[in-house]
Amino acid sequence: MAGEAEALNRALADCAAGREAGVVAILASEGRQLLGVARRILGRDDLAEEALQDAMVLIWRRAGQFRREAGSARGWIFAVLRNRCLNILRDGRRLTMMDPADLAAVQEARQGIVPVEGWEILAGQSKLRDCLGGLDGQSRQAILLAHVAGFSHGEIAARQDMPLGTIKSLIRRGLVALKECLS
Repeated sequence: MAGEAEALNRALADCAAGREAGVVAILASEGRQLLGVARRILGRDDLAEEALQDAMVLIWRRAGQFRREAGSARGWIFAVLRNRCLNILRDGRRLTMMDPADLAAVQEARQGIVPVEGWEILAGQSKLRDCLGGLDGQSRQAILLAHVAGFSHGEIAARQDMPLGTIKSLIRRGLVALKECLS
């Protein structure tokens, strides 16, 4: 695990220095998982591929902004992809090109991405799974809805029938607890 983390740190350093090897290394080690996350959030292969490509360009351009002391290289890379996916969802123009029935199916599928029960399958056997298990159910669900399914805080508040501020607090406190647990 430490070797993988250091390899991603080196890959980001290569990107920051303008070396193509950095992008190649990131895609070789994380490409399948990145594409899977994008597919899960966007619900369409073509948009997922576009999001991954855009994210890699952003990673290439902004790799110099990565700070090891702020978090892991893997977390930073996945955050760039997640933000790109959310921007695509918020933009909506790509989704309006779909037939209304297909758009409804994508939105419906997105609702079921994060199960209330059996969420453990999302993290697999890992320290992340153990740390997620240590969170209260509301915080865990809000974090999974935001970071796995790609819902905005407002969408989560509406889905959970809770005030927006409460959802933001649950996510913030849950992420702090996760960071402490994973450190």
